[in-house]
Order: sequence, then structure tokens, then C-alpha cells
Amino acid sequence: MIKQITYILFSFFLIQTTGFSQNISIKNKPNIVMILVDDLKPILGAYGDSLVVSPNIDKLATMGIRFDLAYANQAVCAPSRYNLMLGTRSTSSGIYSFGRNFRNLYPNAITLPQYFMNAGYHTESMGKVYHIGHGNMGDDASWSVPHHEDKVIEYIVPISTERALTREEAFFNNTRMYEKNVPAVKELPRGAAWEDPDVLDEAYADGRTATHAIDRLRKLNSTPDQPFFMAVGFARPHLPFSVPKKYWDLYNPEKLPMPEFEGIPKDAPGFTVKRRGEIENFKPIPTTGEIFDKELKTKLIHGYYASVSYMDAQVGRVIDELERLNILDNTIIVLWGDHGWHLGDHGSWTKHSNFEQAVRIPLIFAGPGISKNSVTQQLAETVDIYPTLADLAGLSKPEVEQPFDGLSLVPALKDTKATIRNHAYHSYPRNRGKDKFIGQAIRTERYRMVQWTNIRNDEKIYELYDYQEDPLETKNYASLKPKVLKEMIAILNTHPKPNTQFLN
Repeated sequence: MIKQITYILFSFFLIQTTGFSQNISIKNKPNIVMILVDDLKPILGAYGDSLVVSPNIDKLATMGIRFDLAYANQAVCAPSRYNLMLGTRSTSSGIYSFGRNFRNLYPNAITLPQYFMNAGYHTESMGKVYHIGHGNMGDDASWSVPHHEDKVIEYIVPISTERALTREEAFFNNTRMYEKNVPAVKELPRGAAWEDPDVLDEAYADGRTATHAIDRLRKLNSTPDQPFFMAVGFARPHLPFSVPKKYWDLYNPEKLPMPEFEGIPKDAPGFTVKRRGEIENFKPIPTTGEIFDKELKTKLIHGYYASVSYMDAQVGRVIDELERLNILDNTIIVLWGDHGWHLGDHGSWTKHSNFEQAVRIPLIFAGPGISKNSVTQQLAETVDIYPTLADLAGLSKPEVEQPFDGLSLVPALKDTKATIRNHAYHSYPRNRGKDKFIGQAIRTERYRMVQWTNIRNDEKIYELYDYQEDPLETKNYASLKPKVLKEMIAILNTHPKPNTQFLN
């Protein structure tokens, strides 16, 4: 009797401390492979791009379901990955930028992989999963074994770095955190924006990450009764576009698509368009002027496409190994881009905005219980992945300490016509002189409305874009469609006020 009481008390303690409240048999649970790709917009054959060479992700899309209207909750790496891992929007956590680690705010948070680990899964990660750099760290509590880290900023050609620590390497190595007497970032040399040596795939991090994933899959497959959650993070197409020459050779530069509209949308506030910043840390990017010349635009777009193809080849290696090991049929795969990327539209490069090209992402699910070769127009957000994977694995809805904004997408995975959300929500903060604004965006199937709120005096500025009439966002319709604007504001008002404590 005493043993029974002790067991009951111990079980209750586990339920209270792990956030896991169901009694399940773990033996027949599906494996989870989560593929995270840095700076990947939907430039993929599966999403209708006829130029890109992406056969492996295209194949993955035929194995499952593609979300055409999936959106990041914020278009910057570190917060976006917290959105994924916590199921928490930036406006709920208050984390909009680098240098703020979520455990300082939510020490008892249960992350997505941690939730699976608490349920009996073995969890591990490799490559770029959490954003490590710019003052951000990983999260040891998420993994059964230490994270296998590799580089994001990487060069092989000596001239690319001037044989010195570059600005972006210093950021991603957290150099200023660990070393004294490091010059200010702007005093460090700029690394090259691209290089194309004739080398093997494993000369760069993504090739090594894929190899490590394959090795670990073979090891994990030796204990088939132990389900696993594996996060595989690929760095390309993040700058620099350092990938083997054979991927550059897949493309004719003369046939690459050039940006169609490089201006600021008519009647839009100028501060919403971001044209400099991150990309200036790479050479030969000019540090003055508004619009790049055609030669530079072509080279950057070429590098982005080449990087997508290189990353796609590594994704294919991992999926092929799942098939070779005969565990593909019991493995749920989700492929996610952490946010989009501006390729010269609005004169912008990289991300950091509320525009379509910065926030629209690829999102693909495949595996048992998921429709095959399917497409859905269901609007989805990054925060939805956490509850969706828990649902697919037969786990209960997470009960966690941190704010939890995600909804399970499983109804849409089974029926592409199912309705879960009628809009997606995302945000980005911007400065106008000394004023700081938080931009909250509502994206429906046709429109996007952005409400910019001055956190000092509550001043509000609005943008409204109509993707049926104006897919390139050439003008702001806020004053032209007041009825639509009012309806969109009403949707926004159903959401809690944003947490702006760290923007003051």
C-alpha cells in the first residue's frame, strides 16, 4: 500500500513539473524530424517557382501537404525560433530582437522538444536550431543529448575574410561575450557576401549537418521501440552565399528574375521599408545609395538560388536515409522556413519587415495521418507547429507556463478545406527618429493590414495592402478602402495588446 501511494505521488509530481499530463504508451509513437531552414522564402518548385532547382523539397511536398499561406510571427531569426519552440508570439513574450534569452523571462517554460522529451521521446538537434549568436544562446533543457552546433557564417576562400575575424562571424560566435578587447563590430572587416569554390558539399556546414543527421538516424534506428524527435537546422540560404560551385552552375544569371517594384509603396510611411542594416556587413555591398546596380542584384539573387539548391540537396540526403532505414512510414516530417527574405523588392534585402516577402514562409508536413500530395489555403503561423506536432503524436494539448498562442493544424492536414484560422498574425518593431513603433499585422487571404502604434504616445499609423489588386504592394490602400480597414482593425482588436516592456 505504501509503495502504491509513493508511486501515485511520484506520478503526480511528474505531471506537475513536466507539463505532461497523459498516461501514454510511448512504444508505437511516430518519430518526428523537424527541418528548420534559415531565411528560406517559398522559392521552391513546389511553390510554383519554375527556375529553382529544388527536387528534394518538391518531393517532400508530394509526400504530404503544403501550406500556401503560412507566415512567420516575426521576420528575424532569434525571435522567430522562439515563436516556434515556445508556441508564443513575439507580442506575447515581448522578445522582438537579439540578446534576450527566453529562460530569463520564463525559466520553467516547456519548449516543443522538451514537451516531447517529457513524454518519453529522445530529443536531439544539430545545425542551426535555436539562434546562437548576437547574445543569444541555445537551450540545454530541450535536448536529451548536447546540441551539435556548426557554423552559420563560413568561408573557405581566404580573400573572403581578409584573413581576419569578420563582423558577422563576431556576431554569430558571440565573440564580444567571451573575449575581451574585441574591436567594435563596425571596426572589423566585412566578409564576402558570396563565394563559389569547387569543393564537396561537406566543406560547408549544411553538408556536415546532413551527414551528422544521417549518422544519428542510423544509431537511433538501432532502438526501434524508442521514438525520437530530431531537429535538423540548415543555415543556407542565409548570407553569406557560400556554397559549392556546382550549385551556382545550375543557373544562368541572365535568366534570373529581377525585382519588379523597388520603390516605397505610395502613401506608406517610409520607416516601414528597411534597405540597409544586416546586408551592409558584407562586401562588396555599397554603404551609400538606395538601389543596387543590376550586376550586384544579379549576383545576390544568383547566390540565393544557388544556396537554396545546396540546402535542398542536404534535405534530400536526410529524407533518403529515413527511407533507406525503412522508418519513413512512421516518421512525421515538418519543413519550416524561419521567415522570408527580400530579394530587392521595395529596394530591400534580407528580412526585418512586415511585408509579404519577409514573412511568408514554406511549411510542409508529411507522414502518417497526413494527406498526401495536397495543398491548403488555410492560413497558418509558426506558433501553430508546436500544438500540431503534439496532436499528430497523440499527446494532449500542451499546458505550459509561457503564453501559448498556437492552434493545431491537424484538421487541415486531414482535410485541406478545413478552417482553423481566418487570418494570420505577425509583428515587427521599427523606429522613426526617437519614436519606437510596434507594427502588428493581420493577414487574411486577400489583405494585410499593419497597425503601427507609437509606444510613447499611442499614435497610430495604418497600412493596407490588397494582394488581389496589387500583389507587389505598390500602394497603401488604408485611405482608399476604409471599410476593409475597419474590418481588419476589428480583427486585430481581438488580440491582446502587445508586450512592449523591452521596447521602451
